[in-house]
Amino acid sequence: MSAQQNTSTTSVATPAGDAKQQALDHAKRAAAQAADIPDIPADTPLRPIRQVAVIGAGTMGGGIAMALAQIGMAVKLIDASAEGLARGQQRVHDNYASSVSRGRLSQADMDQRLSFISGSVSLADVRDADLIIEAVFEDMGLKQDIFRQLDTLAKPGAILATNTSGLDVDQIAAVTQRPQDVVGAHFFSPAHVMKLLEVVRAAKTAPDVIATLMDLGRRMGKIAVLARIYPGFIGNALFRNYTREAHFLVEDGALPHEVDQALTGFGYAMGIFAVHDMAGNDVGYQTRKAQMATRPTDRRWNDLIMKLCELGRFGQKSGKGWYRYDKGDRSPQRDPELEAFIVQESARMGLERQTFTPEDILKRCLYSMINEGAKLLEQGIALRPGDIDITYLTGYGFPAQHGGPMYYADKIGLDQVLADIKRFEEKDGFWWKPAPLLERLVSQGRSFADWTPGS
Repeated sequence: MSAQQNTSTTSVATPAGDAKQQALDHAKRAAAQAADIPDIPADTPLRPIRQVAVIGAGTMGGGIAMALAQIGMAVKLIDASAEGLARGQQRVHDNYASSVSRGRLSQADMDQRLSFISGSVSLADVRDADLIIEAVFEDMGLKQDIFRQLDTLAKPGAILATNTSGLDVDQIAAVTQRPQDVVGAHFFSPAHVMKLLEVVRAAKTAPDVIATLMDLGRRMGKIAVLARIYPGFIGNALFRNYTREAHFLVEDGALPHEVDQALTGFGYAMGIFAVHDMAGNDVGYQTRKAQMATRPTDRRWNDLIMKLCELGRFGQKSGKGWYRYDKGDRSPQRDPELEAFIVQESARMGLERQTFTPEDILKRCLYSMINEGAKLLEQGIALRPGDIDITYLTGYGFPAQHGGPMYYADKIGLDQVLADIKRFEEKDGFWWKPAPLLERLVSQGRSFADWTPGS
């Protein structure tokens, strides 16, 4: 499709039957193509993976262990304390028991999977593992300390994977004497359920390490997508833009329920503010607070969620967040107290509140992702537009009927997307600087679909 074509006059429109099927077909092709890495032949010999060690028995580590156990892999789940290990093992047991009670898993299968997972509080027990997956707190210093120890404890040729959602894997690899064995393995929570695995290629990661991890993802029933190092890799890089614009919209005049209604009207299962409340608004609070002292001052930042935390509005767990929640009920309800606070904050920031249509809201949220996606393609962070699309379809709840953000942009028409981005840049500046690739495609009358690296 030419970038100049426009098959949808409104961002809110739900695709007709044929268009929806075309989007679903695109998703299938994108999933299949994600396994194709141009510089790694399909017949690359894989490293044998018979035993795996997972470091960190928290929610993520336990979920990764379950994902491995369900394909019959022997897993050593390692935690720093006996208490942490016990909690993690109990969580794994309870997750399986819940599946049995719902009829999704037999008791025999539960017993078998549990037999594949053993526990330890000694990091030295990684010595027999062919693959070691570190899944501790997202702290660079902590991860580097663990990898220094793994460098001396792991057997030669073992793959050392870090489950990070956005840290620089090169910095982690640099503390080892075997950077060729270090790779990013970004699982999504709950790891035994979510179908996406971002495989992050560091500067010195060996090709057979990439091939082996991509294949393991496939064996676990996941779609593995290759990414290069970039803040947030593919998924969180786009999500950061989506979230930022949703928050700016609230500061500029929309209310949380209006943003969420526009997003669910588009096809998302939940709006972003309901998601925040479910996950906990305090997730990442300390990291964000630490970053505030050194972040650039030439651009706008969204700090409203920090203020909610300081008011004790953590979300569902505290009964109040962007919404209020009745006891025993997780249904979000509008909260006049919160809405009044938002209006006061807009006034404090000197912002004149505006009225936004659902289409206005969608353009701000979705086009910010599309613009970021174009940057990732040009920089080689993502191999192809379909990799971005399948990442969003499988890991971030992007509505399947729209085919993913880059596919959706083509359907709208890149010329129209760029025109709106330039309009937003005139008003809001830094965050909306158009991606050079997007501008080039529009000038050439091309689309993301017919783009190839270097073209």
